[in-house]
Parts: sequence; structure tokens; C-alpha cells
Amino acid sequence: MTPEEKAAAYTAAWNSKDAARVAGHFAPEASIVINRGDPHKGRTALEAMAAGFHAEFPDLHLTCDGIRAGGDHMIYLWTLEGHHAETGNHCKVGGWEEWDLGPDMQVLASKGWFDADDYQRQVDGG
Repeated sequence: MTPEEKAAAYTAAWNSKDAARVAGHFAPEASIVINRGDPHKGRTALEAMAAGFHAEFPDLHLTCDGIRAGGDHMIYLWTLEGHHAETGNHCKVGGWEEWDLGPDMQVLASKGWFDADDYQRQVDGG
């Protein structure tokens, strides 16, 4: 699998609304840390994390804005768009994930980043 194919498959997984499909892109022992928060470790936790985003944005649509890849490291640039389940407000937030990849292109570790203040402003309707 090429980095471009990985990015397309990961984007499709998020847009499928199938949290298990998202988690399937990660190695069984993988972890993700978002904005230096608490890590989500293992596929069960990764599936719960994805399900949380899908619940928060029932019409979630993820776009891959680009990638950068070198060896076993890849950066996946994204834009999340959708309406917040509680407030109904439209949100469009950009961010990225930094991945350490295994030989099979499964994510071993991910660091995710987005502007949390801008995200909250949009959720609140500001």
C-alpha cells in the first residue's frame, strides 16, 4: 500500500461512519494522543474515540488535504466538517495526524493536532 492509498482508505473509513473500520487502520497495540491529551491505547479505545467523533458529528465528513511521507513516518492533513449533534452548529476544523507506521502501513502511534479554541467557538456558534 502506498502512502496515498493509506490516506484514501483512512479517509473512507472515517466517512463510512464505522468506528471499527477506523480503528482497523491501527495496529492492535497502537495509541493516539490528540492535542497532548490522554492517550487512547489499543483498538477498543481507538474505536471508542472514533465513535465519539461520529456521535458528536452525525454528518461528519472528513477530507484529506494532503500527506507527507518519509520512511515509516507520515503526516495526514485533514479537514473535518459537520453539524454538532448537541448545538446543531456547522463546524469546519482542520488538523493533522503524525503517524509512525509498521511495515504493513498500520499506524503504530499517532499524534493528532487541531485548534481546540477554534473548534469550541464553532461548536458554540461563535
